[in-house]
Amino acid sequence: MRISKLSPSARIQGRWLCHLEDGTILRITENEVVAFGLCTGLELTEENLDALTAAARTGAVREKAMDLLAVRPLSRKELVDKLTARPRNRDKEPMADRETAEAVADRLEELGYLNDGQYARTVAEHYTAKGYGPSRVREELYRRGVPRDCWEEALADLEGPEASIDSFLQKKLRRADLTDPKSYQRAANALARRGYRWEDIKDGLRRYGADTEEEL
Repeated sequence: MRISKLSPSARIQGRWLCHLEDGTILRITENEVVAFGLCTGLELTEENLDALTAAARTGAVREKAMDLLAVRPLSRKELVDKLTARPRNRDKEPMADRETAEAVADRLEELGYLNDGQYARTVAEHYTAKGYGPSRVREELYRRGVPRDCWEEALADLEGPEASIDSFLQKKLRRADLTDPKSYQRAANALARRGYRWEDIKDGLRRYGADTEEEL
């Protein structure tokens, strides 16, 4: 297969357009131009064409991955799932197969763009700030596909639950009837649903002035 035209992209710096004689256009980087010694009129062997096509495909997947990470941080699993997800148009193939997506994820981890440990800390900080306890944070980390070995380290980096429990109680009980034990019961139930341990909840209620000697 002969290259009918090779030119730099007018839209994206560092990108090149490789026009093949059968009408195919490969979008490649300067790395491929140099590595394959590409130029207009070059005759590509079948082996070189297959390798160049694979490189162009990987480059497109890597570019898509960077676009996704620019929108918001992702876990490795979330990124790979998005890259391999089948489009809404079932006639189209996924952006990448699992092997290519995993290879791109490996490279982005090497470059520091993808870091499950840092992502776990970001998620833990975000949900703790919203008033959720450790068990709910773990549920969220699980849902996002963060490896379990990152969970405890992320939670350990956070301060204890006292501050977030106190902040929640101040908002929850601001206009409540504090002479009514049910007010404290409702607050305790709300904290339990957010994933706080019962001992931490009792300590928080005690700091707020509740009598926790009797079981709520």
